[in-house]
Amino acid sequence: MEMNFEQMQIFLKEHFPQGDQYGELLELGNGTSTMRLPVDDQHLRPGGTVSGPAMMGLADVAVYAALLSRIGPVSLAVTTNLNINFLRKPSADADILAKAQMLKVGKRLGVGEVYILSDGDDEPVAHATMTYSIPVPEKR
Repeated sequence: MEMNFEQMQIFLKEHFPQGDQYGELLELGNGTSTMRLPVDDQHLRPGGTVSGPAMMGLADVAVYAALLSRIGPVSLAVTTNLNINFLRKPSADADILAKAQMLKVGKRLGVGEVYILSDGDDEPVAHATMTYSIPVPEKR
């Protein structure tokens, strides 16, 4: 069962309301998502750059949304691996965007990647790959 944008918004609001702190869902496709994190002081680290944890949180939720767009509302799909490469300093005065896509979705694992960019810049500031564990469906 796939999920569309409206269904995803409802699902996230009901099952993952704390996810709002990691960004706002802008677009959702079949195995893709785009999210925005409005950067403010809480996301900055010394030196005037967006912190790694802020970018990792955004990346994780973006891949979660991309995965659920393919498998439907599976709240217990969880991250089992996250690898991120920080490529260059993001702008401290611009929002950051995450563009995620699923590379493979199997019965028990989903693998995705995400590019993170400073809004208004075409060059990525980070690239992450993630693996999600997909739980065994409950028998009824």
